[in-house]
Amino acid sequence: MTIGQLAEITNVPASAIRFWERHGLLTPPERQGGQRRYPPHAAERIVLLRKFQQAGLSLAEVREFQQDQPRRQAMIRAKVAEIEQRMVDLDYAHQLLTHALQCSKTDIVSCPTFREQMAKWSRSS
Repeated sequence: MTIGQLAEITNVPASAIRFWERHGLLTPPERQGGQRRYPPHAAERIVLLRKFQQAGLSLAEVREFQQDQPRRQAMIRAKVAEIEQRMVDLDYAHQLLTHALQCSKTDIVSCPTFREQMAKWSRSS
């Protein structure tokens, strides 16, 4: 398939596909008549790259993910720990915002419940 077809079925711009090729994240395809011709499995790889990005992996981390086992394992462990911390932070933020919606205090910062939740969040960080 052409780069245009690949871009259309993956909903990823052709410029991003070319960028990933230049940076070694996507294997450059064979050319036929000067045009890139991608095999069907290229679409799966692009979907995976997008999922990595959505999960918060940088290009360097995606590259690392494709490396040898020990480096990959270390990077994955670090990323899992980072995601778990973000989940804790998001949970606290959700609690604070949910309370703020329901709180009758004019100044939310003066609310004892809000202040207590903030203190818990501060201690956990």
